[in-house]
Amino acid sequence: MSPRTRGRGAAGGAGRAPGRRPAAAARPWALARGATVVPGGVRFDVWAPRARQLAVRIYDGHGAVVAEQPLEPGERDTFGGTMAGVGAGADYRFVLDGERETADPVSRWQPYDVFGPSRVVDPHAFAWTDGAWRGVAREALVIYELHVGTFSDAGTFDGVIPYLAGLRELGVTAIELMPVAEFPGGRNWGYDGVHLYAPESSYGGPEGLRRLVDAAHAAGLAVLLDVVYNHTGPEGSVLHEFGPYFVDKYHTPWGGAANVDDADSDEVRRFIVDNARYWVTEYHLDGLRLDATDQIYDFSARHVLEELASAVHAQAAALGRRILVTAETAANDPRWVRPPARGGFGMDAQWLDDFHHGVRTAVTDERGGYYADFHGVGSLAKCYRDRYVYDGGYSAHLRRRRGAPAYDVPASRFVAFIQNHDQVGNRARGERLVELTSFAQLKLAAMALLVSPFVPLLFMGEEYGEPHPFLYFVSHQSPALVQAVRDGRREEFRSFAWQGEIPDPAAEETFHRSKLDRDAAHGPEHVAVRALYAALLRLRRERGALRPGTEPVVLHDAEAGWIVLLHDGATPAPLLAALNFAGEPRSVPLAGAPAGRWRKLLATDDVAFAGAGATPDHFDHTTSDDATVTIPAHAGAVYELETV
Repeated sequence: MSPRTRGRGAAGGAGRAPGRRPAAAARPWALARGATVVPGGVRFDVWAPRARQLAVRIYDGHGAVVAEQPLEPGERDTFGGTMAGVGAGADYRFVLDGERETADPVSRWQPYDVFGPSRVVDPHAFAWTDGAWRGVAREALVIYELHVGTFSDAGTFDGVIPYLAGLRELGVTAIELMPVAEFPGGRNWGYDGVHLYAPESSYGGPEGLRRLVDAAHAAGLAVLLDVVYNHTGPEGSVLHEFGPYFVDKYHTPWGGAANVDDADSDEVRRFIVDNARYWVTEYHLDGLRLDATDQIYDFSARHVLEELASAVHAQAAALGRRILVTAETAANDPRWVRPPARGGFGMDAQWLDDFHHGVRTAVTDERGGYYADFHGVGSLAKCYRDRYVYDGGYSAHLRRRRGAPAYDVPASRFVAFIQNHDQVGNRARGERLVELTSFAQLKLAAMALLVSPFVPLLFMGEEYGEPHPFLYFVSHQSPALVQAVRDGRREEFRSFAWQGEIPDPAAEETFHRSKLDRDAAHGPEHVAVRALYAALLRLRRERGALRPGTEPVVLHDAEAGWIVLLHDGATPAPLLAALNFAGEPRSVPLAGAPAGRWRKLLATDDVAFAGAGATPDHFDHTTSDDATVTIPAHAGAVYELETV
């Protein structure tokens, strides 16, 4: 006990023994805002500093008002009350100052889209079957990102379920859903969500999402969800009716920033942190991917992202499950994934755009926009070795320095990819990598990802070379807003110098063109690509040296166009991956590799993957410094040292 504490106890002298007060028993977390089913009725709670009075109005199934009750003012601009005789399934709106009807800002369900009433949901009514599920460790993650609306013909949560077994067979261990918060209409990427607690009604609403998560766990797959806290969509939000959820003192690409450090920010922070806890608790989700976290501006003593990560991890411990929080950030800032004790936010992982850009410039001639800062093999090799390509160096594209070193951060805290929704869909015509490279280069890019020391993420259809584009699409109701989206897309693409007409984001055809062409998966080259992904993922499972978090020695020659990743201390035997990005065969030097006979485990040009089979099955490496292995053009191979 410190002298200060001892003195304070003596001065208090009210018969209580000096020392700390016994901690109160922890209460299980439950969502306190919105509509909560209670015995005999429903409890309504809302924060509304912009209202003088507030009531709740109940509707029948035809939109007629059947009941109304005022809510009592509470502390710090809250209103609350219990309405008897109401239960799950009731439709309701809040009435502000006797005039304005709005949906609940914490609505669990918007069955009539963003402008309709909210619906009461009982989160305990679903019969879960995943009681034994505990999640997937970060080092075992193979993430598969998908968009619910375009992944299946049905375009629903239930439409995903028939494909889960095939993904697990491939080697995927987690699916990651693009945002599913209620958005306007039935066609959207999800980043225009405005009801952040309500699963999209056109996808199947709350019950549909629960069925998908339960089925995924039964198939051995974790489910991650992309969530957006830096903005809400431009159409249908009710948050501004209730309080200052956003402020203009910070600017984001979508307008004002989330109010997490200004007046009245406590409840906004609660709205965000509770939303994260809500998804992992009421929907049994295994993790969250936070969109564009560098656009959340917080200069308070404790960053809201640290608060969120801590709250989710505490909830994970209470639930007895692994739950991961992953950040997307363009800042190349390792604070996101450093522990709070070292000044970080304590997140579990971070998306690594630099890896994508390094691979893209190694297998294509793309140099417009942000690709101007990347230089193919040299950039990719630095990423393998140092995590970030830009870790404090000058960016010509941004005209400023970018990033900070992350040598101390384990590689398993970075999620790498060669395609994702952004890097495909934010092209003018949504081309996938299969349209931008040769067949050999496509397979080489896959190997570059799956021999990396990072957590790999695949974008839906990537595993068989999906030919359909993934385009940007919306179904906004406002013609002026639709035109603004069209104009914004054209302006965004200027620095890339992409040619041709941009597909209309509001056209229904644009959405349908983005659906997966599953018939294509049966073509010979597509079958070969899937076989390669399956073989590489199997190799990752069988050889621990290829799992996230390992630290290979990285050798490369940027001019010659090759990279070698050497796992000298791997068990049961050393491994090396040799990648040749050049358009002709390369004799790749192996200085530093252990001497002995090396056996090929897999090569991208193997006949099994529709290649020529030109990669040597074995090579002998003596102690001389000039030992080499010849790798065909645009090919990669994994070798293992034969044990005696």
